[in-house]
Amino acid sequence: MRFRHADAIWSDHPHLAVGALHTTGVSRAADVGPRVAEYTARALARLADAPEGRFPEVLAWRRVFTRMGLKPTQYRCASESLLRRLRKEGTLPRIHPVVDLCNAVSVAYAVPVAVLDADRVTGPLLEVRHARGDEEYTTFGGGTEHPAPGEVTYADSAGRAHARRWTNRQSGHSAVGDHTSRIFVVVEAVHDGGADTVVEALRTIARELTAHWRVTPATALLTPSAREFTFSDEPLSGTRAAP
Repeated sequence: MRFRHADAIWSDHPHLAVGALHTTGVSRAADVGPRVAEYTARALARLADAPEGRFPEVLAWRRVFTRMGLKPTQYRCASESLLRRLRKEGTLPRIHPVVDLCNAVSVAYAVPVAVLDADRVTGPLLEVRHARGDEEYTTFGGGTEHPAPGEVTYADSAGRAHARRWTNRQSGHSAVGDHTSRIFVVVEAVHDGGADTVVEALRTIARELTAHWRVTPATALLTPSAREFTFSDEPLSGTRAAP
């Protein structure tokens, strides 16, 4: 499987920083509660000083959404939505240990973290690109939508959209669930210094996955000069650290 952002995405968003991770061997059999509490506490401490709408990481995504023709207070990037919920409710929903952990890291670093069931993505290519309008997106309720032409989405080789409005909403089709064993994770940032944030968040996720499931993640930092991450559909036998 190859993962990349289309050339037009890099051209339109020169501050984009991307980290990717693939691993196999995860399950529900892990207690991530203490680590989730630690990362959400870090986010809550920051929220005590200022609401998420003032975070540079969030403001940068709001500018991106505005440039895409979206009202940023109507369509929020995933990390802003999680931070907003955390500020209002003091906690995050418990869904699945992998998702809970990635959501907690997302609020700790204030950047979107997408985690997909890799076996629900059709290769050989998963690409972040502008939609043609014929891609199929499955809602968490089981309904079908079609991203508008020009909307940024994650599209696989079967024409299935795994996100709406880039970092706004993931697909129910590739959501991590009870039968998930193999995952693909993407961390994206568009603020100044985003590359450093992405590296740290990706290392944190890899470290936590290894500690809780004893897996061997493969990770990579994608850049304008190294835009593609290739990962095997077979169980991994080694770890490749992000640069």
